Amino acid sequence: MDMLIVAAARALSSGDPLAVLKRVALRNDAPALALRGIAMAQLGDLGRARELLKDAARAFGPDEPMARARCMVAEAEIALVCRDLGRSFQTLGATRATLEAGGDQVNAAHAGYLEARQLLLIGRLEDAHRTLDSIDIDVLPPASRAGYGLVVAGIAMRQIRTGPARAALEQAAQAARDAGIPSLKAEVEKARHALEAPAARLVSRDRQDLLQLDGVEALVASDTFIVDTCRNAVRLGEKLISLDRRPVLLALARALAEVWPEDVSRENLLMHAFGAKHVDDSHRARLRVEIARLRKVIKPVAGVRSTSLGFALKLHGAHQVAVLAPPVESDHPEVLALLADGEAWSSSALALALGTSPRTVQRKLEDLALAGKVRSFGRGRACRWILSSVPGFPTSLLLPLAIATG
Repeated sequence: MDMLIVAAARALSSGDPLAVLKRVALRNDAPALALRGIAMAQLGDLGRARELLKDAARAFGPDEPMARARCMVAEAEIALVCRDLGRSFQTLGATRATLEAGGDQVNAAHAGYLEARQLLLIGRLEDAHRTLDSIDIDVLPPASRAGYGLVVAGIAMRQIRTGPARAALEQAAQAARDAGIPSLKAEVEKARHALEAPAARLVSRDRQDLLQLDGVEALVASDTFIVDTCRNAVRLGEKLISLDRRPVLLALARALAEVWPEDVSRENLLMHAFGAKHVDDSHRARLRVEIARLRKVIKPVAGVRSTSLGFALKLHGAHQVAVLAPPVESDHPEVLALLADGEAWSSSALALALGTSPRTVQRKLEDLALAGKVRSFGRGRACRWILSSVPGFPTSLLLPLAIATG
């Protein structure tokens, strides 16, 4: 056995990439290329790391499918960090099957964890949970167990379950301590900060308050009718109705909820929903149509009654009304929430995560760039977007989540 390769592998597992390069930096055989690629990834040179791993996979050739599969898993992990959510993940399932068939349960479990992390990133929480359930966590090394805990916590946070999220972060923190990798400890601490940071702003007729995630959880569990502008939905208890693609109805619902139990004049509703500066017959006719649509959509949880002045909410079983808004409101908060993870995203990856077209995302990015909130680097397919500055209140409530349309 090649002792330099063994020593380099041990250094890599302990998070010491410089020790790896001291041993194999001048070698071009397949194992050395693979180790160099992972070491370069740990040092942050992700482009060079991907090139080395591809060279290693080619060098191993078809006669060594297990080694090739391990290189593909490493490349998929780098793709996840680069927010390249397409090509490398299309083959990850087959790669995992190859590793399982060859008896490499550790790397197979790691591939499953990566798949779950990608599913979490694009908001497919149920699929991510099923993927995690298929993983034997006992075979994972401490570093991968920490990542596993972060995914579990991420799912719980997006489902507004504070207790399970906090427990998962405790397990991730212990695994990170066992791994002894400083960058992993920092990632867990960042997730803990996100859990304790303000998640939403509660707006009612009399007051506004910042809520942490546990406060949002308590509000959702109460008998309060909620207009949730973080998730673009209305909800009462377990009943949730998405208004994600109906911004006019969401604006009307919010305007009505913010002054409940009072009513809102037709003029104010037209200003909130349509931006109308003056009222004419065509505006009134359109308002009647949209109010009728709103009544139909929210019928399972609330109603809308006419008044002499305008319209007011009519509750079905709820005793209070509240609006959940982002802590700091801005244009396109869902894009800013994804970029708040600190990674550089392509517009195609953002489109995949948000479930919309690349052109729609490109328009939003251009608007945010004009406002000085995001900036890009690179050109063409290599173009990536990052925040111009770290936002004050990153919140998991603004991240993508597949919900029922009601």
